[in-house]
Amino acid sequence: MSENQPRVATRLAPLPTLIFWSRWLQVPLYLGLIVAQGVYVFLFLKELWHLIHDAVNLGEQQIMLIVLGLIDVVMISNLLVMVIVGGYETFVSRLGLERHPDQPEWLSHVNASVLKVKLAMAIIGISSIHLLKTFIEAGTLGAGDSKVTIAGVMWQTIIHAIFILSAIGIAYTDKLMHDSVASSKRRVDGSH
Repeated sequence: MSENQPRVATRLAPLPTLIFWSRWLQVPLYLGLIVAQGVYVFLFLKELWHLIHDAVNLGEQQIMLIVLGLIDVVMISNLLVMVIVGGYETFVSRLGLERHPDQPEWLSHVNASVLKVKLAMAIIGISSIHLLKTFIEAGTLGAGDSKVTIAGVMWQTIIHAIFILSAIGIAYTDKLMHDSVASSKRRVDGSH
């Protein structure tokens, strides 16, 4: 079928129709994530106000920790956008943003595999911010009011390393699958 020919809707049997339409059950989940993003906007504004209001009384390390917290909120919000927009586009329905000037570049080639890699990278970024905050706070190790422990730093570092290894594994698996599909396509194209 050429691109100019209209698509003909095929009639599905009742069970496949039910299964196909069940994808719409995900919509309340994405709407819930939008509400969660609103909560993060509120949290960001609250922390920003705290930073502005108390900046004169805060030390450099405290300001840095608050700013890292703000960056963390932004990165989590970015992750939410990727999940909401990418997940809806991949699993529910097309958004129809092909000619929209604000369409994210990555959305034009999003699929479940690309989404997994992007999410893994976002999680590593968020974990990096948390680890950096922990390393900054590690200077207070041994102080009476310190929330940071040697075991806590060690476990957070190990978990971060596992996130990195997992992301590498996901990206490598995706590359193997992509190479396999491309190889199969070359064989099929070469046989004609």
